[in-house]
Amino acid sequence: MKTPICLSTAVLILAAGCNNESSTSTGSETNATTNASSPLTAPVDYLGALAKAKQSAVKTVDTSSLKEAIEMFQVDHGRYPKDLNELVQEKYIPRIPDAPYGMKLLYDPNTGQVSVVKQTQPQQ
Repeated sequence: MKTPICLSTAVLILAAGCNNESSTSTGSETNATTNASSPLTAPVDYLGALAKAKQSAVKTVDTSSLKEAIEMFQVDHGRYPKDLNELVQEKYIPRIPDAPYGMKLLYDPNTGQVSVVKQTQPQQ
């Protein structure tokens, strides 16, 4: 007796899940339905978000430690370092931290500002 109820429930679930909304589209809709997350793409969406969060966290940590070293250098020497290598030479930091993949550290010796920016490929 339970088998027909389970079977009919499964058929109803499958029928409801197979509803194709694109066939009833009027053409005035945007791609919002195609860009929405689905259970099938959830692992990929999660890993992509995780990678972006890690990259953002790395940028924050690297720039904050560099900014602190630059400020300490400025207090001790009365000027900003000429480049980031000067921080290593004067032992304010052990080494210049690596930028995340596809990014680079940009330092302005006039203002003492350091930031992480996208690395542009040289044109050939």
